[in-house]
Amino acid sequence: MTEQLHSSGLSGLSLGAIDDLRQRAARAAEHSYSPYSRFRVGAAVLLAQSEQGGSNIVTGCNVENASFRLTTCAEQSAIATAVGLYGPAIRIRAVAVANLNGAASMPCGACRQTILEFSTAETWIFYPAELGALAEASLTDLIPAAFRFEQA
Repeated sequence: MTEQLHSSGLSGLSLGAIDDLRQRAARAAEHSYSPYSRFRVGAAVLLAQSEQGGSNIVTGCNVENASFRLTTCAEQSAIATAVGLYGPAIRIRAVAVANLNGAASMPCGACRQTILEFSTAETWIFYPAELGALAEASLTDLIPAAFRFEQA
């Protein structure tokens, strides 16, 4: 499922592109509103190329709330921003997750489902693993029995 990140691997993205996503995610984490958990998370979402050409990167951070249930994850924050900027037809090519706590943190189940909603067959996730290692996984690996609502 996951492997330590040594090269561009199966994702098809260059190491430079992956590093850029990770750096943007880390910068987004600096804006985190996390007074309760103090777990500062950022995400950078690389959108698939649009019909007009080019791809876009949108970032987001976690925003906590005293009720805890109303907390917004960084991945969902970035995706909501992307939809607001570019519309509901966006497709996600890759997501990088970073945190400023030095902890392993792959997307939670709710974020995986949200990423899936806008994913492609080529959607990859890059995230911090144990002991500071970097990991990558396809979205299919992270959510193998995915729920998709197919409208008739």
